[in-house]
Amino acid sequence: SKHCVNLDSRIANVTVKPLELDLGFQFELHVSVSGKKINVSEIPELPIPEGWMRDKLELNFYKTEQAAGGGEIESVTYTQGSGTAVITFLKPG
Repeated sequence: SKHCVNLDSRIANVTVKPLELDLGFQFELHVSVSGKKINVSEIPELPIPEGWMRDKLELNFYKTEQAAGGGEIESVTYTQGSGTAVITFLKPG
């Protein structure tokens, strides 16, 4: 856990320590399903950027075509603060 680092002809002794990252969030979603779109409601406000939430929603609803209810996603419409999103798939299913 101890290392020597050469910085501009100077030696610095450093110690490595574990860093805990608090990145996990767990929440419940309410979903309405149609042929090509899924309406998601009651999304809690989390201290993450709006783009991250869109990515998390896309990953959550993207599944291989063999899995029931999944497929390639065309778009994710999410507005932070509204607590709702619309997931649109490329193909109905």
